[in-house]
Amino acid sequence: MSAATLLVLLLGLGLIAWASARIRATGLRTSGTRSSSLPSHFGWYVALWTVVPPLLFLAVWAMASPALVTETVLATRAAATLPAPGFERASILSEARGLAQGSPYGAFHALSRTLAPAYAAAQARYDWIATAATLLLAFAGGAFAYTRAGAGFAARTRVERLVMVALLAASLIAILTTVGIVASLVYEAARFFRVVPVGDFLFGTHWSPQVVDARDPGASLGAVPLFWGTFFIGAVIAMAVAIPFGLMSAVYLTQYAAARTRRWMKPILEMLAGVPTVVYGYFAALTVAPAVRDLGTSLGIADASSESALAAGLVMGAMIIPFVSSMADDSLAAVPQSMRDGSLAMGATSSETIRRVLLPAALPGVVGGVLLAISRAIGETMIVVMAASGVATLTANPFASTTTVTRQIVDLLTGEAEFDSPKTLAAFALGLTLFVITLLLNIVALRVVKRYREAYE
Repeated sequence: MSAATLLVLLLGLGLIAWASARIRATGLRTSGTRSSSLPSHFGWYVALWTVVPPLLFLAVWAMASPALVTETVLATRAAATLPAPGFERASILSEARGLAQGSPYGAFHALSRTLAPAYAAAQARYDWIATAATLLLAFAGGAFAYTRAGAGFAARTRVERLVMVALLAASLIAILTTVGIVASLVYEAARFFRVVPVGDFLFGTHWSPQVVDARDPGASLGAVPLFWGTFFIGAVIAMAVAIPFGLMSAVYLTQYAAARTRRWMKPILEMLAGVPTVVYGYFAALTVAPAVRDLGTSLGIADASSESALAAGLVMGAMIIPFVSSMADDSLAAVPQSMRDGSLAMGATSSETIRRVLLPAALPGVVGGVLLAISRAIGETMIVVMAASGVATLTANPFASTTTVTRQIVDLLTGEAEFDSPKTLAAFALGLTLFVITLLLNIVALRVVKRYREAYE
């Protein structure tokens, strides 16, 4: 039985269990038996016992069954001619599995066609085992809960406790995901730093992972040009676009725009945050980059590149305008109206009130928004992959080619180098460094915003 059919059957059994338990609880109520729980609580209690244990079993089975199927196939006589464990053997087994599941792509190895029937038979056998175990758990769990759901049973308390456990598990997913990401980065980065000294990586000025010297890999893996390119594109050029436009749009929308104008302009501005970054990348590569190169050529810059830092930075700045604008908008709107009224009452003009009263009062919130926008910019990938260069250079010329940390991570992990090579492991060291930088920026920004909020609450 397929997984989809089994899930539908399981949900049907849960619905039957819910209805049966609810009918029984309703009968107890009509007979005069008092209970602190509603009939729906009894229904949910029995339904959860019918559905949740089989689902947990299926989750564990989905992870364990592929290995069991493979071990069964390897024990057959047809698998005796398989090559030694390695890439070729894994490829043959993968093709045989695909053929058994009806893959339309065929197979390159003749042995895959020989093993496909064994895979199909083993998969069918374990599918029936999973089906039987799932249905047995469903009936056992439902019967256990149904026999307990009688008079005096606190079904409401049990259901609320189960819901609380589910909510706790859902809240822990983000934490455990973050812990897993950090642990994997730290582990792989530690392997890299056992080969390349930390000082050579953080302070080296030469980045050329294609020609790593096995005797001194740190000489070709100095990340300073990458850090400079990331800072130059994300924190200098992008912020030079995002801060003025974002701040001025927030001032206009909060202080000058009519309510009707604000209602349609603010959503249009915030739509920029919803545009996929790959669309920005296409726009940067096909429209902005050629225009920037032509501009540099007309200004007499002979080495103006179509993969310049200016092209990527301009589009990245346009992308993060909504981040700066939204934060500045909220900060200006949170300034007490009495401060604005008092300034106007003293004879100040609207522009003077904005420059000398509102902006200084909202400055902590604006700074927090800018820091959050910077952390978003330096972690951007698609724009720099499609518009920036892959050449690491230390240059302040915005028309020249430069690269970023995220661009290099993509290049290092999409090549054909061995996973254990310093070139590939360097991607994890770059990822860990970028993670630490963005984490520190976010911490500072959140502390600034929190202090600003406490000032006016």
